[in-house]
Amino acid sequence: MDPKDNGSKGYLFSIVLVAVLGGLLFGYDTAVISGAERGLQAFFMGAKDFTYTNVLHGITSSSALIGCIIGSALSGLMAARYGRKKSLFFAGICFFLSAAGSYDPEFLFFEKGVPSASLLVAFNLYRVLGGIGVGMASAICPMYIAEIAPTKKRGMLVSWNQFAIIFGQLVVYFVNLVILGDHIAPKMESLAEGVNRIINAGALAADGNWSVTTGWRLMFVSECVPAGLFSLLILLVPETPRYLAMTGREDKAMEVLSRINGRWRAEIILPEIKETVVEKHEKLRTYGFMVIFIGIMLSVFQQVVGINAVLYYAPRIFESMGMGNPMLQTVLMGVVNITFTLVAIFTVEKLGRKPLLITGSLGMAVGALGVALADAVPGLPGIIGVISVMVYSACFMFSWGPICWVLISEIFPNTIRSAAVAIAVAAQWISNFAVSSTFVPMYSWSPGFTYGLYCFFCVVAAVFVWKLVPETKGKTLEDMTRLWKKTA
Repeated sequence: MDPKDNGSKGYLFSIVLVAVLGGLLFGYDTAVISGAERGLQAFFMGAKDFTYTNVLHGITSSSALIGCIIGSALSGLMAARYGRKKSLFFAGICFFLSAAGSYDPEFLFFEKGVPSASLLVAFNLYRVLGGIGVGMASAICPMYIAEIAPTKKRGMLVSWNQFAIIFGQLVVYFVNLVILGDHIAPKMESLAEGVNRIINAGALAADGNWSVTTGWRLMFVSECVPAGLFSLLILLVPETPRYLAMTGREDKAMEVLSRINGRWRAEIILPEIKETVVEKHEKLRTYGFMVIFIGIMLSVFQQVVGINAVLYYAPRIFESMGMGNPMLQTVLMGVVNITFTLVAIFTVEKLGRKPLLITGSLGMAVGALGVALADAVPGLPGIIGVISVMVYSACFMFSWGPICWVLISEIFPNTIRSAAVAIAVAAQWISNFAVSSTFVPMYSWSPGFTYGLYCFFCVVAAVFVWKLVPETKGKTLEDMTRLWKKTA
């Protein structure tokens, strides 16, 4: 029997598997800094032509997020003009070049192993390039999956993208642990009454501090493997049927729809797609202000609850709590994150989007409050803080982690989806940069205040979802066009 008559689950699975590799790279690239940042900090503290401060380190650790903002802003234009598939290929190339460049930022222009202000700029430019790839993948991978997936499986399949993000983070936590091995964390000497801490570059080399001279480089270059694989495999998947229909390639759109859904179902779906893409140049305001506002605020709340401050600086946080090997605890947190992301994948189509978001927000508030109290109340054992971080992270993983991406990929009407997703995801990365770049100085000043603030935002996020976000479970992408036309 021709698989086009009934559709092929294997074909759909293989397409989604390739697409979620982009999510894995998203997670890998954003979390690789968690293991590398201490060695990187010590390396640039050895510079003789400038003082590498905590503020500079916060900016360097978060510099990829500048690229994420650029990449997400470009994603709408790229996806609309060149298609989802070609845009993802471009993102893969950005990942690969960034990983290679971050490993060897001295390439061609600088002396190997000698930190300087110019080298710091070069390193950050490579990280920004990787961020462009992350920004594009973060917007286009969920969009691609949503436009490929059958309605009843869309929420689950888009949630797999979040699983891939968290799995990528777990993989890089484990890779970082293996790379470091028995090498101790870099030792930093405090000079000038603790204001300016600097390590002499020559002393580093003499001491053979491997984690400072080599370890962080290997962490970054390890990303070349999944980046190269993704760039090759994305060439083998089809363009999405909705993009094909919007660009007049209806025969090709029918072929892809038939292979996924079966011919009889495709003959129903294609006319519905065509009905909603007749006007190809609709403006963002066509469907009113509220749909754009909700998309942006979903993105903002996903970040201001503070999760990426934990993901980027997990080893530093666990070390401050004095509970054993911080890298091992970071790997354990990665396992917890994977487990609770699976909860979302297998319940999103049963429970719906809103219940998971509200429950997760309140659970995160409890976890963040626990971390704040562990700092504020003298004598509480460190394990309280560790458990609270785990609860906080786990609740994010079954709620805001995957469900935010599901909603952003499906809530916008077809004709404005590319541009609207780009705006929403750009807002997400701007918020991410604000949170991540301020975390180190805020946490150094007061962990209790930092997590108390995140707790407050978690509660506000729950109220926002309860009052304003529509439930999209069981609705087709074309239904969203009709929904927002009614409210416009």
